[in-house]
Amino acid sequence: MMTDGGSTDALRLEIFRHALTGITDEMSATLRRAAYSTNIKTRLDFSCALLDGQARTFAQSFAQPIHLGTLAHFVPAILARYGSPLQPGDALLCNDSHLGGLHLNDVCLIAPLVIDGRPFAYAVAMAHHVDVGGGTPGSIGLHREQVQEGLIIPPVRLLHDGVVDPGVLAMLVANVRSPRETEGDLRAQLASVSVGLRRLSELIGERGLSAVETGIDDLLEYTRRRTVAAIAHLPRGTIEAVDHLDDDGVSDEPVRIEARITVAEDRVTFDLTGTDRQRPSSINTTKGGALSACAYALRCMIDPDIPMNDGFYQVIEMRTTPGTVLDSQRPAAIGGGADAVGRLCETALRAFAMILPERSAADSKGTMLNISFGGVDPRTGGYFVYYETQAGGYGGRLGLDGMDGVQPHVQNTENAPIEETEANYPVHFVRYALIPDSEGPGQWRGGLGLRRDYVFEGDVTFTVMAERVRFAPQGLFGGGPARSNQYIRDPEGRAIRYASKFSVELEAGETMSIQSGGGGGYGEVGLRDPALVEADVEAGRISPERARDVYGLPDGTR
Repeated sequence: MMTDGGSTDALRLEIFRHALTGITDEMSATLRRAAYSTNIKTRLDFSCALLDGQARTFAQSFAQPIHLGTLAHFVPAILARYGSPLQPGDALLCNDSHLGGLHLNDVCLIAPLVIDGRPFAYAVAMAHHVDVGGGTPGSIGLHREQVQEGLIIPPVRLLHDGVVDPGVLAMLVANVRSPRETEGDLRAQLASVSVGLRRLSELIGERGLSAVETGIDDLLEYTRRRTVAAIAHLPRGTIEAVDHLDDDGVSDEPVRIEARITVAEDRVTFDLTGTDRQRPSSINTTKGGALSACAYALRCMIDPDIPMNDGFYQVIEMRTTPGTVLDSQRPAAIGGGADAVGRLCETALRAFAMILPERSAADSKGTMLNISFGGVDPRTGGYFVYYETQAGGYGGRLGLDGMDGVQPHVQNTENAPIEETEANYPVHFVRYALIPDSEGPGQWRGGLGLRRDYVFEGDVTFTVMAERVRFAPQGLFGGGPARSNQYIRDPEGRAIRYASKFSVELEAGETMSIQSGGGGGYGEVGLRDPALVEADVEAGRISPERARDVYGLPDGTR
């Protein structure tokens, strides 16, 4: 694996890199196939990674971009807080997200590969569990403090000498509304890290311990050099952008998110110190969550083939003020902080658009759109909980219209199919469709939002933690804003509209309509090719009236 000079040659390093990412991809496949909950097995709300003995990420499956920074920040903090060296057959469990994670639903499992009495590496699987207790089904809701949001699991040893601790497991499942899914998903995580350790051991057996150790060091340095080289091609200087969350769900005051980005020769600095102070609600996030947004935004501006590992993070400097929305401190609630991460991501992308317009997109739907509901299943008499996020429009880009009905940027989760959901939960969908005229107009229009109407067989508590009702997704370079998100109870009758953060008790037979926003437009609408407008009318994406009034086509046709 080595050259005479003592470093890994380029070809072998590339093979070695993909051998490592292949391990994390197999970990992900194992977790997905063994999981019980729809959120993990179908929506893929999880990530897997390998870290070395110094807790440096050296391989990561690229499933959830929002976990980029949280894994890199969270795992070292968990290991440091636990303090004691892990032994063969151990596995740590933790969801105490103020150590650097995202929120309590993201439960992290860490298992060591111990060689010669010391941890050589760690296999990590982090997955969003459908419920971790707290005040609302799905553990997503408005609360003032983290202790109200659910069960806080400090670093605790779930696995000892290869055996699950029955006391720890019993404590966990006793505090959640979905014990069967929780236990099944935990065991799927155990299977995932077991596969990671086994495959990494096999790689060491094939290539030798010294070669793998040196290869990891070389891979991290190679990544750092490539990232620095990519940054060298970016325009130098400082750029900035500001955006706002609708409110904190407690008051009507918008929440300021500010990103000031300085591109230097070998480093990119994200200064987030202009962001508002943390709020007494669940919209706060952690420094690890903020790092995920910054890492994703930078990655969008450089070579996408650059590996995601500690070498990439070495060139990012992030400045925050402790006690702000993007670096919240205990006892701040953080259950809905993913929207703060998402808004920081798009704010940073908007700043980058000033210097790299050809690589930029207008705003997307602009919210994770967390949805959870739960109650007694009338079919079984048992309690059930369901969680998902909904897709929406992607922003227009240079030369490309935005995609319809996707979960963009740091989100990247998948659709929860109606057939699977109806088969497993007491809910029916009476409408699931793209929303015509929801796009942001422009030379390159935004994508369409999505409507999903839920009707329940029994009484449920229905919760939404979301955004973009008050502030619609914006366009770029003269492009127009998209239709904002809307949350409507009994849409064909009383049409009761809600703000972006609420919990409501619904009776059996009631309908809740979740209507996501579209993507903003890119470029002046007057420059759009009339043939493209006509094609959108024919496809039902926009109405003839909108083609006439917004795009300037007489009577909606050429």
